[in-house]
Amino acid sequence: MPNMLIFGMGYTASRLAQRLRAEGWTVTGTRREAQDGAIAFDDSAAVSQALAAATHILSSVPPARDDSEPVLDHYGAAIKSASLHWSGYLSSTGVYGDADGAWVDESAPIGSGRRKARSEADQQWQDLRGDMHVFRLPGIYGPGRSPLSRVRDGKAKRVDMPGQVFSRIHVDDIVGAVIASFDGPAGVYNISDDQPAPQHAVIAHAARLLGMDVPPLLSLEDANLSQAALGFYEENRRVANGKAKRLLNWQPQYPDYKTGLQALLD
Repeated sequence: MPNMLIFGMGYTASRLAQRLRAEGWTVTGTRREAQDGAIAFDDSAAVSQALAAATHILSSVPPARDDSEPVLDHYGAAIKSASLHWSGYLSSTGVYGDADGAWVDESAPIGSGRRKARSEADQQWQDLRGDMHVFRLPGIYGPGRSPLSRVRDGKAKRVDMPGQVFSRIHVDDIVGAVIASFDGPAGVYNISDDQPAPQHAVIAHAARLLGMDVPPLLSLEDANLSQAALGFYEENRRVANGKAKRLLNWQPQYPDYKTGLQALLD
């Protein structure tokens, strides 16, 4: 029976685990501390046992605050030598940096943006194994984590940045891409929807779906964003997903934010 070990049972990985278990898989996950059925990341004996039993492994753990790569630092050698059918890593489209609104595919250079540590981790995972699948993900939304929630909570801000666009992806489309890759070639894949769009347009549509007032457009200065949020507005790109469609036979169930938000509302 297929057996998946997931490092980092966060939002996306937990959604994947739920789907795989429903399909009869054995799934073991790690967290910082043992809880909710997951084992502690630092419990090397338990992790080694899970790795020995695994047919598939996936890491969703980002670089640490000191820019180290915790999974590779602790378990990289064991993962490299493990007998596996498949391996994967959830990366970020932030590795591309700013493209001034242009389309970027997997051939675009990485490492020029604000996420240098993520770019280095992305490359390290590529180099680790010949069966490695690296998934570069843009902004993730889904149940319990979407513009609908922010609008309802009164926390949504619409920032007026002419020409600024973002790509995004529904969490279930990430799950679908990972599963599609089990029978697809190793490599790097952008997993995004088909319609990059301005952040303010997405928030406005979410408000209309909810029958609420559309938040006003604000300048970047007046929006009073956190430093982390400001970082997103320093980069402008459209993420192309054609490689995953061609080689993995994957199609997003939610090809644009309108279908994705409507599904969440329903």
